[in-house]
Amino acid sequence: MKSFRKYISKYLASFVGLVLILLAVNAVAFGWTFYEVVTKDYGDLSPQNMLDTTAASAALDGISDEASAQLRRSHIWAVYLDMSGNIAWEIDMPDEIPEHFTIQDVALFAKGYLADYPVFIRNTADGMLILGYPKDSYMKLSSNYFSIRAIETMPFFVIGILAADFVILFLAYFFSKRKILKNTEPIIASIEELGSGKPAALSIQGELSGVANSVNKAALLLSRQNQARANWISGVSHDIRTPLSMIMGYSKRIADEDSLHVDVRKKAEIINRQSVKIKELVQDLNLVSQLEYEMQPVHKASIRIASLVRTCAADLLNDGLPDQYSIDIEISANAEITTFECDARLISRAINNLVQNSIRHNPDGCAIMLSLDCTEDRVFLCVSDNGVGLSAEKRKELQERPHYIESTDDRLDLRHGLGHILVRQIVKAHNGTIQIESEYQKGFKVMLIFPKTADAK
Repeated sequence: MKSFRKYISKYLASFVGLVLILLAVNAVAFGWTFYEVVTKDYGDLSPQNMLDTTAASAALDGISDEASAQLRRSHIWAVYLDMSGNIAWEIDMPDEIPEHFTIQDVALFAKGYLADYPVFIRNTADGMLILGYPKDSYMKLSSNYFSIRAIETMPFFVIGILAADFVILFLAYFFSKRKILKNTEPIIASIEELGSGKPAALSIQGELSGVANSVNKAALLLSRQNQARANWISGVSHDIRTPLSMIMGYSKRIADEDSLHVDVRKKAEIINRQSVKIKELVQDLNLVSQLEYEMQPVHKASIRIASLVRTCAADLLNDGLPDQYSIDIEISANAEITTFECDARLISRAINNLVQNSIRHNPDGCAIMLSLDCTEDRVFLCVSDNGVGLSAEKRKELQERPHYIESTDDRLDLRHGLGHILVRQIVKAHNGTIQIESEYQKGFKVMLIFPKTADAK
C-alpha cells in the first residue's frame, strides 16, 4: 500500500509541476506578445513621453529638427496653436484639420479626438501643442488611454493561451492515464482472476512492485487454501468409499436373502438405494471440487454431438427407467452433421444429471425431452420435462444461488443440489452458458449453450 501511495503521489507532484511550468510559460508568452505594445505605449515612445519631449523643444516659431524627425519616425503629426487659435506651425497635419480653432473646437478635441484622430495636448506659455496619432491606434477615455492593438489582441491571446493550456493538460492527462493503466492493468486483471478463483502471478518492477508482491502473496495463499480444500474433499471421498462399499455389499446380500423376512429385505433394499445415492453424491462432490479448482483435466475432442445425445438417451433407457417416465429425442437437421469440440465424458455427465434431476423432482412421473440444435458458431443442448417445475421466485433463487434449492413440491425433501452445481461447472469448463426456464406446474427446462470451438468465449 505504501508503494501505491508513493506511485500516486509521484503523478500528483508531476501534475502540479506541469501546472507551474504552464503558468511560467503563460507569463513569458504574455511578455513576448505584448512587449512591443507595452514599450511603445508606456516606454520612451509612449504618447505621454513624446508629448513631454516635443513640448520641451516647441515654441511659436517651431521645434528642433531632432524633435520633428522623431515625430515623423513615429508617424505622429503635430500642430502648434497660438493664443488666438491660429496654427503657428504644423508637421504632417492631415487635410481635414481646420486652419483655425475656436474655444468650442478646443473644448471638443480636448476630450481626446480631433477629426477621429486620437490627440494628446499640452498647454505651453505661448500656446497649445497638439500631437495627433493615426486613426484606430488608441482608444481614449476621459481619464486614460488604451492601445487598440492591445485591446484587439487580448481576446485572441487569452483564447490562444487557454486553448494551448487545455491541449497540454489534456495530453498530460491522456499519457499519464495511459501509463497508469498500463502499469495497473496487470494488477487489476490479477485481482479479478483472484476474485473468480483463478491463480494469478505478477512480475512487475519499479514503484508498483510492492503491490504486485502483495497480490502474488494473496494468490499463493488462496491457491494453498484451495488445494487444501480440494485435497480434503478428495481424502474424505476416498475414505468414504471403503465403508460405503461394505454397506452396499451387505445390504445387497441381505436384500437377496430369501430366508429373511420381507420387511427386513425391503429395509435392506432402501439402505442399498440410499447408499448408491451417497456414492453418487460423493462422486459429484469430488468432481465439482476438481472442476472448480481446475484440478480435473478436460480432455476435449471433436465429436458428433448428435451421436453423443443418442448414446446418453440409450444408456438411460438401458439402465432401467421407471414406467412413469419417458425420454424422447429431438435433433435438428443442422445438428445431425455438426461436430463439437468437447469432453464427451463431462457432457454426458451433465445430461445425465439433468435427467436425474427431472426424475428426482417428479416422483409421479413426467415426459423428458433431449433437444439439440446448432447454428454456425453455437450448440444448443436442452433438457426439459413437463413436471412440477419451479415458481418464478425459486427459479431466480436457483439461477443466482444454485446451492441446495428446495423442490417446489412441499411434500418432498428434495433439493436441486450438487447435480445442478456440477452441470454449471461442466458448462463453464467448456466456455458455455446456462439458461433456466420454468413455471410452477408447467415443467422445467435447462438450455446449455456452447461455442463450437474450444477457445471461443
